[in-house]
Amino acid sequence: MIRNRLALALVLACASLSVHADERDVSKVNSGIDVEAGGQYGSLDTVNGGIDIGANARVESAETVNGGIEVGARAHTGTLETVNGGIRIDENVTTTGDVSTVNGGIFVARGGNIGGKVETVNGAIGLVDTDVSGGIETVNGDVTVGVGSHVHGGVHYSKQNRPFISIGKRRIPRVIIGPNARVDGPLRFEREVVLYVHSTAKTGAITGATAVRFDTPMPPEQ
Repeated sequence: MIRNRLALALVLACASLSVHADERDVSKVNSGIDVEAGGQYGSLDTVNGGIDIGANARVESAETVNGGIEVGARAHTGTLETVNGGIRIDENVTTTGDVSTVNGGIFVARGGNIGGKVETVNGAIGLVDTDVSGGIETVNGDVTVGVGSHVHGGVHYSKQNRPFISIGKRRIPRVIIGPNARVDGPLRFEREVVLYVHSTAKTGAITGATAVRFDTPMPPEQ
């Protein structure tokens, strides 16, 4: 009996060590980070390199400065953050934290569930049948709340800081609230945008812009 208990304890200890090894942190400076499909990791961070998270993987957080982040289908992550790079999230991914970038776009495919906010400064945001708990924030990027998406907390465009010298025509962001999409909360625009809202969409109060209604699958071209 004692021998059996010792063997069981040894098996459990080895299993515990294996779990902790799978949930390790990874930190680099001048290279990317790849997470294999189904892998389990803690925090991932690098300075100059992208982060590629495989399908069905679990990651506590992923952060880079100069590089993009890609997340495979059915993965589960915490916060995703980059400065100079885009973030692309495949189908049926759950992210418990914020998804943010400064200079880059964010795209979330069908079935996404974002537990925090989605935020850019100079980059487009696109959602397809995605649920966002913390709202959307941007300054200069286009925003598409695509078919069947649900955004809690509203949409906010911060005021644009105008440069001392401006060359060429200033671009106006394009905002689309698509078919059967829903935005719970205000849509606040502190700068000029072109706003299209589908006839089947539902939104909160709109300030700073006038909504253009459309009934086709896609809004008219500007």
